[in-house]
Amino acid sequence: MSDRAPDTSHDTAGTATAEPIEVHEADLATAESQARSVRPRHRSPRPPRDKTFVQRLESFISRLSTRNNFWHRVCSMIWLPYAFRSGIRMLNKDSAAGEPFEAMLPFRPFNKNWYNAMAGASLLGSAEVAGGMAIFKTVGGDYRVVCKELTYRFLRPCFGPAVYRVEPEEPIEPLVDGGGEFNIRCKINIFQGLTTPGEREKRVGRCFVTFHVSPKEQHRAPAKPAKKAKAAPTP
Repeated sequence: MSDRAPDTSHDTAGTATAEPIEVHEADLATAESQARSVRPRHRSPRPPRDKTFVQRLESFISRLSTRNNFWHRVCSMIWLPYAFRSGIRMLNKDSAAGEPFEAMLPFRPFNKNWYNAMAGASLLGSAEVAGGMAIFKTVGGDYRVVCKELTYRFLRPCFGPAVYRVEPEEPIEPLVDGGGEFNIRCKINIFQGLTTPGEREKRVGRCFVTFHVSPKEQHRAPAKPAKKAKAAPTP
């Protein structure tokens, strides 16, 4: 009997043997840094700042101005004298029922021209006021509404009160839910108000107006200086 160990080279010839893989610490550090750079960073939302007494008062007055015609007249007398003198007022249409917002400009000596018709400047200027009232009534007192562009087409003279029907070209609520600033374009049809029973409604003009709407909080936030990027240390 021989003390020689059996040769097993032929038995393991068909079996694949896994060779050990050497992993260096430098390679592990590089892989971890790449994984951190690819991983998305989720920043927690910035908590809203508490409003001051003046800011809360401003928002309250803004909402109050669109509540009814009485408070609209009071606020117009202080901050918008032209609208107060012209006598434009809301007709309190229910926008939730699908009816367009309406405002009426009364026929007064203040608004008439030399041939006893509604002055073109009054029709044009009140179109901006009526459109702004409609947008402001929807977005609320925490937004600023500024007219960017307005085009007016005169169709016929207006010999009576003017009725403005404001129709936004897209829904405003989804834009407000976005929380940022946006532009909204409105179509305004201007009709001569009915003065006698059975009279047919006449359209005296058509207006297209674009408003820029932005949150007041955006204008209150102080501008922060941009941080300079630090240069990478040289090896």
